[in-house]
Amino acid sequence: MVGRFALQDGQASVVVRELLKVGERDLCGDDRIVPGDVGLRVSEPVLELALQRHEVDPKLIREDTPLANPFWDYSRNKIACEERLMRAYREDGFPVTIVRPSLTYGDTQVPLAVNSWERPFTAIARMRQGKPLIVPGDGTSLWTITHNSDFAQGFIGLLGRRQAIGHAFNIMSDEVLTWDEIYRQVAAAAGVEARIVHIASDFIAACLPEMSGTLLGDKSVSAVFDTTKIKRFVPDFRAVTPFAEGIRRTVAWLDADTARQQVDAAMDARWDRLIAAYELGLASAVTAFAEGA
Repeated sequence: MVGRFALQDGQASVVVRELLKVGERDLCGDDRIVPGDVGLRVSEPVLELALQRHEVDPKLIREDTPLANPFWDYSRNKIACEERLMRAYREDGFPVTIVRPSLTYGDTQVPLAVNSWERPFTAIARMRQGKPLIVPGDGTSLWTITHNSDFAQGFIGLLGRRQAIGHAFNIMSDEVLTWDEIYRQVAAAAGVEARIVHIASDFIAACLPEMSGTLLGDKSVSAVFDTTKIKRFVPDFRAVTPFAEGIRRTVAWLDADTARQQVDAAMDARWDRLIAAYELGLASAVTAFAEGA
């Protein structure tokens, strides 16, 4: 996707490229990197996973935090994309700025660790039916979720700012919540109490392999970011939308039209099976240990 922002005479002053295919080979063509363009690359932050995966790490993720992710090719491709663009900047003077949002949402998305991305109302429907939702781990991992209107303020502030060329920027909220609190706030917006089942990320990934990357390589790890740099380059940037307020808007938007309330029935059924398998295993383990005593 390419967006061109014209200031006058129909001439594009800024080119915003969000590459749908990422990786070394996809970025080498002339149609991807064009000398003279001002490229502004949008990518998600890739967590440094050399740290313990299931422990809360006190370090903030900064723009210079080493990038590595052995669990998720999606993130590895983004790393390759950044490296290719920065090489073009160093070797050819290609003017690129890299932007790294955290988990960003708006009216159309319910950003939970386990939900249907294509049909986000699925989690709301489960909550309102009194069914439990799955939280990976013990629910205490710290996460940063950003409303798209807040992200836009920082993003637009970088457009045309030549001082930002060659730099990467974290653009996200300073609000930090546990996954349990995120689920509780979603439930409150939906007018219900949250029923939560904590299941180890390894167990979820073993039963639902397609979730391995997004859990083991992303949402099971605490993600708390340093936003000092974007505030230095864009002094007016402030994330002002608390998650509790933003998710109320989301649920209200979904509730306003039944066409927006589609449920991923297949995924909903798989979650039921996963919870049943976990509870069966837990009961069997308790029985085995009781008999052994």
